[in-house]
Amino acid sequence: MADDELWDVTDAAGVPTGRTHRRGDPGFPVGLFHVVASVCVVRGDGLVLMTERAAAKDWPLCWEFPAGSALTGETSAEGAARELAEEAGVRVDADELTLVGRVRERTALFDLYAVRVPGAPQLTLDPEEVRDSAWVTFAEAMRRCDAGEMAGPWVPRLAQLGERLAAFVAA
Repeated sequence: MADDELWDVTDAAGVPTGRTHRRGDPGFPVGLFHVVASVCVVRGDGLVLMTERAAAKDWPLCWEFPAGSALTGETSAEGAARELAEEAGVRVDADELTLVGRVRERTALFDLYAVRVPGAPQLTLDPEEVRDSAWVTFAEAMRRCDAGEMAGPWVPRLAQLGERLAAFVAA
């Protein structure tokens, strides 16, 4: 998390307003948003990638799917692909991602993507972002959510998008 991370400020539809906001600065504009994007990676055997947040981050040592804010000038899918590469070392093109859905949060538009990758990709975890990783069944991912083992924001996200994500994983 760089102190100079800039986000596009968007309207409720995700359209950039022409304004930017620096991560961590106070005064995010009321009624506007920034885009947060995540990727659920499904490997050849149907297992999904979960990452455990580093101890120094908010929601420390909680599980999630790789995620982060789109930077100024990035599309949501480009931000999701970049975050996946940065956090876990898995490289996919933005156009390979399937949008599962969007959740409107207080100051963020959260986009969840899914992608299928062949085999079992080699992971390279960023220790500043990720403490550990696990390839688990989708049922185990949902169990971790229900058991409070995932970062708190994931509970309402998966409440809204979990069925659609389960359908992608099962297809």
